[in-house]
Amino acid sequence: MNEKELDDLRAAVRLLENPGFGAKVAHFVGGPIEKVIAHLPERATRAIVSAAQKAIQGALKLSLKTLDLRDPKAGAETPEASNWWHAAATATTGAVGGAFGWLALTIELPISTTIIMRSIADVARSEGADLQDIQIQLECVQILALGGGSGGDDGAEIGYFVAREAMSKAVSEAAAHIAKNGIRSGSSPAIVRLITLIAKRYSINVTEKAATQLVPVIGAIGGAVINTVFIDHFQNMARGHFVVRRLEKKYGAPTVRQKYLEIRQADEK
Repeated sequence: MNEKELDDLRAAVRLLENPGFGAKVAHFVGGPIEKVIAHLPERATRAIVSAAQKAIQGALKLSLKTLDLRDPKAGAETPEASNWWHAAATATTGAVGGAFGWLALTIELPISTTIIMRSIADVARSEGADLQDIQIQLECVQILALGGGSGGDDGAEIGYFVAREAMSKAVSEAAAHIAKNGIRSGSSPAIVRLITLIAKRYSINVTEKAATQLVPVIGAIGGAVINTVFIDHFQNMARGHFVVRRLEKKYGAPTVRQKYLEIRQADEK
């Protein structure tokens, strides 16, 4: 790798291995987010899981039907991702969510997730990914499962490659099924398994977002800020992931993974 590519990989490591959304929100709120989550009503938790599942289903259909951004022509410069536009759009939906609390989540989350999906695809395209490739489209959805803490590890983050490999088989199986049968059979075991895996991780981030919006002082303005942090988190995950994928395409997965782990170990010292 040349020095520019190594710098890109270093930046990707720092994006993908940094604390997840919950830690960023805790910094904004000024206290551990777990305390707020503990006071969520049971029906709120059920509503969050259901809303996350439906949002992922909608994101999957979006990625397979409307992510039609074309690759630039050969020799043309790849345009930058429009992160600011997507952030402004989710800030607007966050203002609504902040004003009405978790009760607005079932309306706000699918809209926010759709905007996040468009932003993830925009980032992927800016890194040279082919958005007409079903595998890449599914990886855009997979980004929603990256960078969240697991419920049983005391807030520690699951490493990028561990989280990615946990879903790689499900992504490949779903891609093969869709290539053969299309998205019409959305209830097939391969697609349901992928949606379930992603929604399980995504709902952790959504729970943290919803819990924060229950804090009395948050309100509409705070909800807009929380949603800005929310989309920024996934834009960072997308940037890191598709930088790694771009380098893997050029140098091979084993080489990139070895260099990634070396960088991560050096950062931890």
